[in-house]
Amino acid sequence: MHRAEKKKRAVRQNSNVFAMFDQKQIAEFKEAFNMFDHDSDGFLDREDIKDMLSSLGQTPTDAYIDSMIKEAPGTINFTMFLTLMGEKMSGTDPEHEILQAFECFDDEKTGSIDADLLREYMTTMGDRFTDEEVDIMLKGAPMDDENNFNYRDFVRVLKHGE
Repeated sequence: MHRAEKKKRAVRQNSNVFAMFDQKQIAEFKEAFNMFDHDSDGFLDREDIKDMLSSLGQTPTDAYIDSMIKEAPGTINFTMFLTLMGEKMSGTDPEHEILQAFECFDDEKTGSIDADLLREYMTTMGDRFTDEEVDIMLKGAPMDDENNFNYRDFVRVLKHGE
């Protein structure tokens, strides 16, 4: 069946997902949704997601995209997208626990860690990350002129989107 022939219907959500976020966050999620929705039909499908990930330099497999789509119980309109984002954000560790994890490597408690040392820690200790995963995390992360990663700002953005 051709893409234009498909009838799309959103699954009705019972909870008020809009109450989970403030107006600024909703506006930011709407902007992100619109960036994903390449064909501007109000729904995200596998082509929209593949196009967006490709534009970010990723080369997602069909299986990876399918696994993303299966996280939604139906088609992905903006309300479903917001619901999924809320589930992802509430599924992360509490803010103070994330900060404590970074503080283990910040002896002076300055709120910053040398990015090269952080990379070394993340690729050699505990649940090891690959260099590519660290690159993704640090891309656009708050850094100062001396290559120090500002983890307090990073965690604030991670948890509050500001």
